[in-house]
Amino acid sequence: MSRVGRKPIVVPTGVNVSIDGNVVEVKGPKGTLKREFPVELKIELEGDQLKVARPNDSIRMKELHGTARANLNNMVVGVSEGFKKQLEIVGIGYRAAMRGENIVLNMGYSHEVVLKPEPGVKVSVADNVNITVEGYDAQAVGQTAALIRAVREPEPYKGKGIKYKGEYILRKEGKRAGKK
Repeated sequence: MSRVGRKPIVVPTGVNVSIDGNVVEVKGPKGTLKREFPVELKIELEGDQLKVARPNDSIRMKELHGTARANLNNMVVGVSEGFKKQLEIVGIGYRAAMRGENIVLNMGYSHEVVLKPEPGVKVSVADNVNITVEGYDAQAVGQTAALIRAVREPEPYKGKGIKYKGEYILRKEGKRAGKK
């Protein structure tokens, strides 16, 4: 049984939380996030801790409880520290570049792929093969990184494509590997 929902969220200094019914707004040095939570859940600020309480122990309430607490924690961490995802491009001739705020990917197609990042997300490219996605909204950072990776996912034979830094690609043997 997960007990994520019961853990209090510590609000760091410099972060302001305002609760208006089921709408929570979190302001910090990196930005401002506002989110509406389910009406059934009770969110309260006690000193420098945020707590989420559920009215009963039904399965739906347990699911909402843990998810709401995790989303609230992501808001607090995002406006105070921010989120960062790193991607790597593997393959000869595959490269990335910035054109204004957009990222331009040359991934072996007959055309360039131009992607616009989500609002509040900053994308940077180093050495034409290392891509960094940063922002204060965890969902937007993850979505932008996933869209970039989806342009050419790593293939299992040589591992060519766009992968997350540190991601392990399960490799397959080729057709000729088992023959004698």
